[in-house]
Amino acid sequence: MSTGADRRLDCPSAQPEMAGARVLGVVERGPEGVRLAYAAGQVPVTAEVLDVAGAVPPTLVYRFAAPCAAERCTHFDGSRCRLAQRIVAGLDPAVDRLPACAIRPSCRWYAEQGAGACHRCPSVVTRMEEADPALMEIAGLPA
Repeated sequence: MSTGADRRLDCPSAQPEMAGARVLGVVERGPEGVRLAYAAGQVPVTAEVLDVAGAVPPTLVYRFAAPCAAERCTHFDGSRCRLAQRIVAGLDPAVDRLPACAIRPSCRWYAEQGAGACHRCPSVVTRMEEADPALMEIAGLPA
């Protein structure tokens, strides 16, 4: 897989305040766990979109994409996204088919990890109220 050094890549786990941020999808919580319902197309982050979350942090309601911060991100090792590597290595696939994702052509995770990242992407959330230690380790956070 290409690291995409010759083109701008997007992070599929961005923060809403990042420049160029857009909604990747809505986080759905159900009996089978957490899943991402992908947005159809590019949905820019606006005050109105963020207001839908109300008093809840927007990262509990949405997942965002934005241009990869590269060296400014703790997950970036200088050439690749370590978060994507840990997700592929540590999570079971959530889906068998590639999800309908608006950023796949520019997604850093896909560029570096291929379809394996896409198969796990629907189960990735930016913020969790409670997480088991294994998920915390994959996220690169202290347990």
